[in-house]
Amino acid sequence: MNVASTARWAFSAALALASATAHEFTITPVTVVIIGDGAFQADVGLDADALALGLPLEADSKLVARGMRELSQEAFAGAVEKARIAVQDDLRIAVDEVAVPFDVAFPHHGTPAATEADPPTVLGTLARLTGRVPEHGTALVFRAPARYKTVSLQILAPNRPEAYSVLLEPAEPSPAFPLAESSETVSEQGVFLVYLKLGFTHIVPKGLDHILFVLGLFLLSARWRPLLYQVTAFTVAHSVTLALSMQGILTLPARFVETLIALSISWVAVENIATSKLKPWRVALVFCFGLLHGLGFAGVLSELGLPEARFLTALVSFNLGVELGQVSVVALAFLLVGRFRHLSGYRRYVVIPCSAASAAVGAWWSVTRAFG
Repeated sequence: MNVASTARWAFSAALALASATAHEFTITPVTVVIIGDGAFQADVGLDADALALGLPLEADSKLVARGMRELSQEAFAGAVEKARIAVQDDLRIAVDEVAVPFDVAFPHHGTPAATEADPPTVLGTLARLTGRVPEHGTALVFRAPARYKTVSLQILAPNRPEAYSVLLEPAEPSPAFPLAESSETVSEQGVFLVYLKLGFTHIVPKGLDHILFVLGLFLLSARWRPLLYQVTAFTVAHSVTLALSMQGILTLPARFVETLIALSISWVAVENIATSKLKPWRVALVFCFGLLHGLGFAGVLSELGLPEARFLTALVSFNLGVELGQVSVVALAFLLVGRFRHLSGYRRYVVIPCSAASAAVGAWWSVTRAFG
């Protein structure tokens, strides 16, 4: 593969990203509260409108809500019942391997939590399950089907001083939660490995915006030393804001952060076209952009939740996973086009067209995130 064909391939691939949605990292948050008298309540985050219409949970929320509003009164009642049955069929709460029956309600229906959401919904994005744990039950297991994607499960019970937290792969049943008095906790190693994987997959393959930003750093500096300066500045910066945000010290609106992240992709790409050398201000600029990307990472972690007893372990391992993902992106870039970087046509056929495509994608994302 020569320089020109490699450039055409990379340019086409980058343009294709413009129609993709960054952060396709779908999480199903589930919180189960067991009350002292044996009753339980489980809140599950999902698109209730999509279930009511029999559509995939990842369907376009605006179109789904519009379809719900266009239903007649009789058809609407039938759709709500369909959503209830879907939740009862999909989700399983078992005690000692025996399924526990539960009722389903959509408490956000008709409230500002649904009507003023972004985008607005009809039934809302919460299903509430209520039932009772058998009197002599010893262990509870929760399971959701694969279409609910990754589950972030928290269980609160009177016999535990803190919430039990675990992340489940699609269709994976939870570990048995002991209903009797127990000191069992999630292991340090288990938390480290889970959040390490989540950090990595947030970059590869799900963090398209972060991938484009790192590739922008690579395109200007295909040599290790200047690239190391930029990646180090980026790492330090996003580590700082990630930690501050998870502690509740620094927060910004998600739409504002995601829009600026998209603009940072375009800025770096345009600078790659305007100059062929690493300028002193570039590292400082990358540091500032890293602060923004850290807030973006924090948005994902906030959605996932961090186990209180293993907060630092989860935070560090997620951050390490992010770094491994970024290193993988750089290593792949070196493998694909790094061998061409000493050729006279490298800048003309690789750096400029790929940067132009990246700038266009970033600009498109910034508009759709700001006004979409």
